[in-house]
Amino acid sequence: MKSITKRKLVILMLLLLAVLFAGCEANNFQISSNEKVNPKEGELLVHFIDVGQGDSIFIQFPNGETSLIDGGTRDSGKKVTAYLNGLGIQRIDYLVATHPHEDHIGGLPQIVKNYEIGKIYMPKKTANTKIFEELLTEIKNKGLGITIAKGGDKIVEDDNLKYLVLAPNGDNYEEINEYSIVTKLTYKNTSFIFTGDAEKVSEDEMLTKGYDLSANVLKIGHHGGRTSTSQPFLDEVNPEYGVISLGKDNSYGHPHKETLERLKKKGITILRTDEMGNIVISSDGDNIKVLNQTVQGKNEIKDGQNYYIGNKNTKIYHSKDCSHLPKPENQVIFNSKEEAESNGYTPHENCIK
Repeated sequence: MKSITKRKLVILMLLLLAVLFAGCEANNFQISSNEKVNPKEGELLVHFIDVGQGDSIFIQFPNGETSLIDGGTRDSGKKVTAYLNGLGIQRIDYLVATHPHEDHIGGLPQIVKNYEIGKIYMPKKTANTKIFEELLTEIKNKGLGITIAKGGDKIVEDDNLKYLVLAPNGDNYEEINEYSIVTKLTYKNTSFIFTGDAEKVSEDEMLTKGYDLSANVLKIGHHGGRTSTSQPFLDEVNPEYGVISLGKDNSYGHPHKETLERLKKKGITILRTDEMGNIVISSDGDNIKVLNQTVQGKNEIKDGQNYYIGNKNTKIYHSKDCSHLPKPENQVIFNSKEEAESNGYTPHENCIK
């Protein structure tokens, strides 16, 4: 009897430790309070989640529906899940797996497993990889089907809200990237284009098809690689903002110099997840607003405005003229000391009195 009791105690202790460690692991991916953004009434929110060298975009429509485009790498699954949980999300109405590369679908098996899913869109392209098989298994386990997406398809089409598929427009590409599902989201007078890893062949096909490619925001293809975002395509889209999702100091050299030069030449504001972390953009149907506190290392503040600069790494905030300011990519701007401290930042001992 004593040995049985001891065995039960050991089992209970192991279970308790497992729960505690699971909780600690999840907490590593908590979103800071100033990043937990939910839409106001009549507002569209697009979240470019920082998943390192990969893509994951979460969309909150004004009608209450949601869409997730890609889920980053396998290791990103926990981060994307924590991000969605931080927003209180329980259902994804439209799940888009742009193409079967691990840095785009790696986190999706965990997403499918943990959330109520509406429709799933994938291109007509398979992959002989373990992560692709895992994704199909989770889809099958949930009793879900797959809609093969192609250019011209309509995901959502209401009076003020349209979510359309622009690519792929073929089914026999040499490069898997060219199978990427490209979507355009239009809310009243504003629009976004999400390109996956589509390269020049797909871009040329979209141009030939005569689609309306104009957009306020363009998710730059293939993490800023030189074989995407060709000049004719960029000229047709003519965005105000170009968002690049990529990992810091990645081995691919992304974003490539040629792509950055094309964007800068057109005066496009570049937003990078490796510099800014999670990027959230809102639309009220007429105006686009970047909700992040910093853009391309430059603070969005008015002349003469008083503000404080926080260090994301140390959680210390400084006066704007402090001699110990953090690097631009580590900066977050606060309008007051109270705002900084309410977000968990402490004053620098020398520049804040």
